[in-house]
Amino acid sequence: MRLFVALLPPETVLDEVEAAFAPHRAAHPDLRWTRRPSWHVTLAFYGEVDERIVPRLLPRLERAAGRHPRRTAIFAGAGAFPRPASARVLWTGLESDLRRLADSCAAAARREGVDVDEGKRFHPHLTMARARGPVDLRALVAELGDYEGSLWTAGEIHLIHSHLGRQARYETLHSWPLA
Repeated sequence: MRLFVALLPPETVLDEVEAAFAPHRAAHPDLRWTRRPSWHVTLAFYGEVDERIVPRLLPRLERAAGRHPRRTAIFAGAGAFPRPASARVLWTGLESDLRRLADSCAAAARREGVDVDEGKRFHPHLTMARARGPVDLRALVAELGDYEGSLWTAGEIHLIHSHLGRQARYETLHSWPLA
């Protein structure tokens, strides 16, 4: 099973994100824009996990969620990975202190033998589009630089099963409230 742990922002907040980014879609046909049902903020990506591990992982994630308080968050600005001049991913950033929560979600999986990629620096964001090859998005990132959504509360984490295919489909397996 391909799994990750994420935050799912409220629909009203996603409405704002959609309104900010939608006017730019037609001007950038070289981007594959993500579908709204797939929008999430990844806290920890587990990759392929043996389904027999999942029952042992659930209480660990429950404990991790219970150790961290709810967080206020706000989507703001835009950026690109690996960099705007030769981008493969366009995103809007998430301003919130989520580092320790993300670390706890990764540690829960490591304790069950899941090889969590720790080489990447945690950068909370919402992926808006992908490119097949490097694309110069400096102008678009600058245009969206002043974007700022409404404040919202991240109140729970979700263990999500990613079903790959022509269009990825995400299934929430379980959710836990933050303290």
